[in-house]
Amino acid sequence: MEFTEAYKQTGPCCFSPNARYIAVAVDYRLVIRDTLSFKVVQLFSCLDKISYIEWALDSEYILCGLYKRPMIQAWSLTQPEWTCKIDEGPAGIAYARWSPDGRHILTTSDFQLRLTVWSLVNTACVHVQWPKHPSKGVSFTQDGKFAAICTRRDCKDYINLLSCNSWEIMGVFAVDTLDLADIEWSPDDSAIVIWDSPLEYKVLIYSPDGRCLFKYQAYESGLGVKSVSWSPCGRFLAVGSYDQMLRVLNHLTWKTFAEFMHLSSVRGPCCAALFKEVDEPLQLDMSELCLSDDFTENNNDASERLRVRYEVMELPITLPFQKPPADKPNPKQGIGLMSWSNDSQYICTRNDSMPTALWIWDICRLELAAILVQKEAIRAVAWDPTCTRLVLCTGSSHLYMWTPSGAYCVNIPLLQFTITDLKWNSDGSCLLLKDKESFCCAAVAAPPDSSEYDSDD
Repeated sequence: MEFTEAYKQTGPCCFSPNARYIAVAVDYRLVIRDTLSFKVVQLFSCLDKISYIEWALDSEYILCGLYKRPMIQAWSLTQPEWTCKIDEGPAGIAYARWSPDGRHILTTSDFQLRLTVWSLVNTACVHVQWPKHPSKGVSFTQDGKFAAICTRRDCKDYINLLSCNSWEIMGVFAVDTLDLADIEWSPDDSAIVIWDSPLEYKVLIYSPDGRCLFKYQAYESGLGVKSVSWSPCGRFLAVGSYDQMLRVLNHLTWKTFAEFMHLSSVRGPCCAALFKEVDEPLQLDMSELCLSDDFTENNNDASERLRVRYEVMELPITLPFQKPPADKPNPKQGIGLMSWSNDSQYICTRNDSMPTALWIWDICRLELAAILVQKEAIRAVAWDPTCTRLVLCTGSSHLYMWTPSGAYCVNIPLLQFTITDLKWNSDGSCLLLKDKESFCCAAVAAPPDSSEYDSDD
């Protein structure tokens, strides 16, 4: 892997959908860099510190959320002199997002008083009263023709179906939830999945015309749903629960066809490969040691760049487990992280009671494919959009990768750089790695086809 130098950032960073640019927030400035040369191609000055960045799907426009002011500013890459400013006044702005056509901006006011659709083509705007959530509860179809927006009035949850062409309300229907958590269109746009708050285990499948196609409830007592995700192919719906189980439903009957347990003790029979992160012994060349004043400083630099590797473990194995306190809300348990591979063959999960373990499940074989046991809690994971390769970070100076051929660790060559978040470019050519106040990019080669599980780059 080849790494760039570290560049400054003080907020969000993201690739453009066409993979040509990377947008970086540096205090009040929005810096647009080329992904090949990393030269600055545009520099925009905002009126306040940038809290949020989002590209339009055609990569021509980009919006910046200045939530402290609160205000939205939008910029054009093809017309640098063009700018747009959205200010809701006393209503405030809690969140903003692009519509699929990249010519409308949807903003949610403070206290969820209304959701407003702003047009960049003309001065028209459309209001939807009482949106359920500031950042959730809005989902677009894959073809970009319709939007489903959750609202709540008279202690009842509703789904508003809007046309993204005219922004007229095409239909409104009530849903059978106590406190709707979120919604998501299926990848084929044929159904909408809705799930309730953790206090009520309820997953509902609705048709666009408001018919309830299926109601799923795994159990009645205890905290319920924590995460829901469609597979990219649209044939599977994964539901992660607080009971530390992952359940997968099929799109034909909406019945559960797979249930995956996340137990702290893993025993046989099991075909999964178990990888544990361990420190690699530091080898010092005695001929290079000298009694100079900077010996201690050099030794400290060496310790900061301690190399790690994966060690293949044998069954049985006991994973580090953290029992959540019973007297505190929002317990750290259940499936809090879940992500599908691009080909829908694998899904990775993290049970929040075991934050250092990443589980990788093979959906085709309906079995556990691998477990990665890290030294620190897993911060973020991301699947390669072009092949079956998974990368993850733990807030350390190392990058971790898994493919069906094995797992390996990559030591970052930048001093004092710890990875807190990561993102793939849409063409799979490089990774964006974020530190607290800087970022770098890594050019990634094709995944290895060998079984060198504990190699270092």
